[in-house]
Amino acid sequence: MEFAFTDEQQMIAETARAFFAENATSARTRAAMEGDGIDTALWRDFCEELGFSGISIPEAAGGAGLGLVELAIIAEAAGAHVAALPMLGSLMLCAPAIAAGGNETQREEWLPGLLSGATIAAFVEDPSLIVQNGRLTGGSRYVAHGALAGLFVVTDGSGAWLVRRDAVGVSVTAQTTMDQTRPLAEVRFDGAVAEALADPAEGLAAANRTALVGLAAEALGGAQASLDRTVEYAKERVQFGRPIGSFQAYKHRLADMMVEIEQARSAVYWAACAVDEGSAEAPLALHAAKSFAADTGFRCAADMIQLHGGIGFTWEHDAHLFFKRARSIQTLLGKGDWHREQVAAMILGEAA
Repeated sequence: MEFAFTDEQQMIAETARAFFAENATSARTRAAMEGDGIDTALWRDFCEELGFSGISIPEAAGGAGLGLVELAIIAEAAGAHVAALPMLGSLMLCAPAIAAGGNETQREEWLPGLLSGATIAAFVEDPSLIVQNGRLTGGSRYVAHGALAGLFVVTDGSGAWLVRRDAVGVSVTAQTTMDQTRPLAEVRFDGAVAEALADPAEGLAAANRTALVGLAAEALGGAQASLDRTVEYAKERVQFGRPIGSFQAYKHRLADMMVEIEQARSAVYWAACAVDEGSAEAPLALHAAKSFAADTGFRCAADMIQLHGGIGFTWEHDAHLFFKRARSIQTLLGKGDWHREQVAAMILGEAA
């Protein structure tokens, strides 16, 4: 596998970093948190001006036809600024599911709106979902951006269906959410009319791969930003006549953060490369990347709060935005313990 970025990937990385640094400011993120959890202008520019929304969607389906390495680059840049965008549901789960598992009619109907940002989609998983004669009964309390979705991709773990928000029998209730940049909603179906994906197995597999890499890359971006901001603070904050970054104990904490981040970076891009290259290691790499990067993001955000001292514990400081995002990433798409169990089973087999 080639772990060095190509010239095209370097250009994408520079463009993404510059875009989020200029536009995904703390003030705009907090304004979105006070509203519906989305920075609408940022979302429009992300989708329409830069075309990042279809980065990993095949060209035949209207996307850019690139891979998960490029998606990871963009997700890492977004995570570094805790961007208030509905990337998880619309672009990491639903769009790949429809592109890979939908028929031509389903792709033509939904993908243009998803990739332009005009339509927001949310992913609903309910293992106990009841399906009878094309109607669904069930739902979930924890659907990212569910309150804003115009389309739901619903699964019981094996089948997958498309349900319109305005269908009879669909109810949505916004929830009080820890990470206000990724608000959750309770979505319930009571005999709602659903349209089955043409190839649910392929669609769900594509969604799972894309979302695991995307979330891991988000966590990596948040961890790196936590370290960078803490280093800058360590240079400016003076105690006992010296910058606090000159104290040995402080240096050790920063060094520990850096080591974990570099390991997480290797895990994230290993997973993205493995998927793009069709490697047999891909399933193992995906579980490793999600568990390691999510935990690294959480630890670095927590260290950021502690190493900023008293100011880090105030709501006005952005450290809390990173901490809450990192905590939510840990719980999405399987907790770290579950992913590590999958890694153990793959490596050790029955001995696990």
